[in-house]
Amino acid sequence: MSQEKFAERMHITNQAIAHEEADRIPIWCQYGTTPYLLSDGIVTYRDSMYDHEKAAEAIIKFHQDFQPDAQLANMVSGKIEDIAETAVLDWPGREGGNVPDESIYQTLEPELMMEDEYDELFGDFTGFLLHKYIPRAFPGLAGLGKVLNPAPTGYMYAGQLANSLFSPDAVSAYEKLIEMAKANAECQAAIKKLQGTLFGMGFPPLLTGVGLMPYDTLSNYFRHTVDTFEDLMFQEENVERAVNFFADLQIKNLQYFRFVDMPVKRVMFWMHKGMDGFMNAEQFEKFYWAPFLKVINALVDMGVTPVIYTEGPYNSRLEQMIGLPAGKCVVHFEEVDLQRAKDTVGKDSCITANFPLYLLEYGTKQQVVDEVKRQIDIGAPGGGFIWETNASIQNVKRENLEAMYDTVREYGRK
Repeated sequence: MSQEKFAERMHITNQAIAHEEADRIPIWCQYGTTPYLLSDGIVTYRDSMYDHEKAAEAIIKFHQDFQPDAQLANMVSGKIEDIAETAVLDWPGREGGNVPDESIYQTLEPELMMEDEYDELFGDFTGFLLHKYIPRAFPGLAGLGKVLNPAPTGYMYAGQLANSLFSPDAVSAYEKLIEMAKANAECQAAIKKLQGTLFGMGFPPLLTGVGLMPYDTLSNYFRHTVDTFEDLMFQEENVERAVNFFADLQIKNLQYFRFVDMPVKRVMFWMHKGMDGFMNAEQFEKFYWAPFLKVINALVDMGVTPVIYTEGPYNSRLEQMIGLPAGKCVVHFEEVDLQRAKDTVGKDSCITANFPLYLLEYGTKQQVVDEVKRQIDIGAPGGGFIWETNASIQNVKRENLEAMYDTVREYGRK
């Protein structure tokens, strides 16, 4: 039975991606805290970072109860972040942190690259990561900034090299890296076990890779939001060079898809900083969309499906997003006129529903049913439609979540 379910879910998903009318609209809803919330306090999001066996039980039960058409083994390691003293996140369980156990982790934005450091980034990217970025982003590993800094020159022998590799601060960082490697191995083993269990239950993977918009790489992890906006005004050439640099680097890092054997080959890209109002149309095209198109085309050439996850309103971007490789991409919208999205981007690409999360938490069961039917009536005709909420599911009323899943399965059949 599980093999039949697996095959059915793969079939309807492939139909939708190929822009065909699926036998039944596939349900791809992603979750954050929901499996733990529905455990009535027995499991919290903190467990997804520190007690993977306990978290896995809640995730398995969520899949059993709601029967989505793709699995998501949503766990990470809090131990690794603790050891590294990560400065770019706050999370439940962090010593001195502000995130409650029931909430998902939160992103912070410390300054990790100064406005005058673009030349260092381009000139020696690895050196910049080692000597500048890692000590700033992960203070627990600050000793790595002493490694090969300065690098030995002239005649090199082992003792000279050792002086550049084994300062006391560097050795301390190495010891922490070993701790992190052990914690990572534990986490990956737990995720692999969970994925195998869900696989055996008939749930194919939702994703087999994660990418990032080239502009967001710069804005999220190097210059950050406000600093990057300033650079668009005063260092336009450096921003353009950076986004294309990160696009090319990402394409190189994704080449493994050419050689690995996977039941599913999909890479998801969360679009954090391209929403309406964040930049004008010309800037969106030049700095946001065009570099990303290089990555999309490279993935499609490798037989990989890009899953493009827009965040925020995207009504003013729809015409610029027309022309994606036909029948090869999935585009998620958080806030958009769904009919316009269907008539533009949806002509060639599979789009997803953008069911509002607030109805799951605050709406009535009938409001949920009515909105599901309204969105299916818009998105399903002609094919190329997958069911999703407008963002990762968090707080819900169980009866509303059940109503959403049940209505999609019943109303979303041919």
